[in-house]
Amino acid sequence: MNEELSSLLASLTVQLDEPVLARAGVIPWSSPVPVFGDPSRSRVATLGINPSSREFVDASGRELDGTLRRFHTLRSLQLERWAHADIGHLRSVWSYCVDYFHRYPYDTWFKKLDYIIAGAGATYYGFESSACHVDLVPYATEPRWTGLEPKQRTLLLNVAGATLATMLRDSSIEILVLNGRSVIEEFERVAGLQLDTIDMPAWTLPRRKLAGVEGSAKIGHASMIGSVTLGRAVVVLGFNHNLQSSFGVTKQVITSIRDWLTEVVGDKWPKRRMPQA
Repeated sequence: MNEELSSLLASLTVQLDEPVLARAGVIPWSSPVPVFGDPSRSRVATLGINPSSREFVDASGRELDGTLRRFHTLRSLQLERWAHADIGHLRSVWSYCVDYFHRYPYDTWFKKLDYIIAGAGATYYGFESSACHVDLVPYATEPRWTGLEPKQRTLLLNVAGATLATMLRDSSIEILVLNGRSVIEEFERVAGLQLDTIDMPAWTLPRRKLAGVEGSAKIGHASMIGSVTLGRAVVVLGFNHNLQSSFGVTKQVITSIRDWLTEVVGDKWPKRRMPQA
């Protein structure tokens, strides 16, 4: 963890003590999650809105512990307030982020995305992992993002500041994959850019009595996120269907999205063995 990342994580952690974040739905005892996996060895990153509460609690709402723990909390670090966190605590928080896919990842969410990024020859898993996941907002919330009020979402996107930009700038990430329409829209707003749209008829989601939900891809490059210069052009690729929550996403559509990613990326990177959907 370099000085820039240490400063970012310290800032995100201290903010958790502020009542305004609790009013915005942030789980106050959960640590910030600026990244899932190791950005220093990743050339591909997927992008979401914010961490799921299930990264911290089980289906009954009880805090995950022991071998089931995914991230640190006030209790696991034996802290009363986040303001009391020192550099040792921050390093522990960062270590859990970097080692996420080597412990107990939330596979219900990430396996589908891992299948997609196989199209770019990348994976979150194993000793040859070359991908990570980042979120626009590094805080888990209750209720989930779609249950928050618009003003709460805006506040969280604002306080997240330059988190995404810092993670991209100080990493080896070359391709950013956006999962779903909401992520695309929020990314375009935060980044201050407009991605090109491509209609994808093969991605249409079937409906019995209504017209199918049309599919579309997004493509572009980002050399800046907001006011932060990345120092390089990151390829940005997106698809309008959220793989985990869009109703009726079929295996055929998921495979087509992966094949499109393969086609766009081309032969720039070696491909690994494609997993089955």
